[in-house]
Amino acid sequence: MNQKKIIKAREVMHADHLEMDGLATVKEALVAMKAADASVVIVKKRNEHDAWGILLLPDIAKKVLAMDRAAERVNVYEIMSKPVISVDPNMDVRHCARLFDSFGLSCAPVIENDQVLGIVTYNELVFNGLCELIE
Repeated sequence: MNQKKIIKAREVMHADHLEMDGLATVKEALVAMKAADASVVIVKKRNEHDAWGILLLPDIAKKVLAMDRAAERVNVYEIMSKPVISVDPNMDVRHCARLFDSFGLSCAPVIENDQVLGIVTYNELVFNGLCELIE
């Protein structure tokens, strides 16, 4: 019987990620993103009943830059997406790719036991997941 090789999200995600409070300003987020060479910020939950949020560079471009708003006067919570669509760490990368396609995602946090373990993007799915499957 021909068994398909399973590559899990936890195997391809990058664990280094930024987490910030939603009350941070977009300027603070940009400084942190530039220093970490990141294009994603995970926005922390305010309490146990809250949801995780996500801030992407396109959010900043569309909702701050294009609208000619001052980055030091806009809070992250004003322009982030929340609740975030997350990925289970044991999800097959094929399902991750389908999820991304179905919901128009470019990245998603990998969450287990209410903790963000990392971020998975199309880059990780293709370069780490697909390349591993074809070897």
